[in-house]
Amino acid sequence: MAKLHFHYSTMNAGKSTLLLQAAHNYNEGGMQTYLLTAAFDDRAGKGRIGSRIGLGREADNFVPGEDLFAKVEKRLAEGEIACVFVDEAQFLSHDQVWQLARVVDDLGVPVMAYGLRVDFRGELFPGSAALLALSDEMREVRTICHCGRKATMVVRRDGQGNVVTDGAQVQIGGNETYESLCRRHWREAVGDR
Repeated sequence: MAKLHFHYSTMNAGKSTLLLQAAHNYNEGGMQTYLLTAAFDDRAGKGRIGSRIGLGREADNFVPGEDLFAKVEKRLAEGEIACVFVDEAQFLSHDQVWQLARVVDDLGVPVMAYGLRVDFRGELFPGSAALLALSDEMREVRTICHCGRKATMVVRRDGQGNVVTDGAQVQIGGNETYESLCRRHWREAVGDR
């Protein structure tokens, strides 16, 4: 039975690595997969999912406002899909998450979404909020703070290394921009809340 899965965490937890590994396992078993990633996050290259440990694979892009049900349905017309994998799922819109739920319910294709839960301000991304509400199964991918506790938050730093507490929710970046912290150290970094 097809399900909508959400694998979530902070930065540097290995979400993309897990996605690539799971897709590889499907392919090794002779099953076709369909990989999607946010078009504007091109850190690994346009139309490519990449992990920080060097793994990567070509993927189709999704853009804001695009109908993902229609996109998957069109891809299905070209051949069977055993599973849809979505990287950077926090960038999905509320409507796009519902469209992926329809892929599961109406087309019978499992969807595995991987993304951040919260932004640098400690607020849910719209896509993550919808996935938390609609997913059949959720899994936290864990990483650790510099103190050894579980990291559940992320801070954004500017070019001089100073913590930023306001600004646009989305800013593409890696280790030079973001740091995963436990809640206590995040509170210390942004000013106690």
